[in-house]
Amino acid sequence: MRATDLIEKWETEAAGELDPEACRVHLPLESVARLDALAEMFPPRTREQLVSELLAMALDQVAASFPYIEGDEIIARDEEGDPVFQDVGHTPRYLELVRKHLQKLTKAGAD
Repeated sequence: MRATDLIEKWETEAAGELDPEACRVHLPLESVARLDALAEMFPPRTREQLVSELLAMALDQVAASFPYIEGDEIIARDEEGDPVFQDVGHTPRYLELVRKHLQKLTKAGAD
């Protein structure tokens, strides 16, 4: 998600569901002032919702920034029959860890 998409979402949608677990973060005063400015500009959103959505956007951008590093193993063929090699960079490991932690969090929430 890009920042422009997030702003459009703030203008058109109500806030989504949040995890009941609190995550306390200490922010520089300027960041708090910037969050308060956004909360005033987009009154349906709370400071906490804005932090959550901004963090989600930043995490998406970090994941998208991981470089593709071509491995030796062919995992597929594209439309033209050319080989597609496995990614041996950070992306596969990151996605594996996200699934692991999501499964752990989901299980903990069900208990």
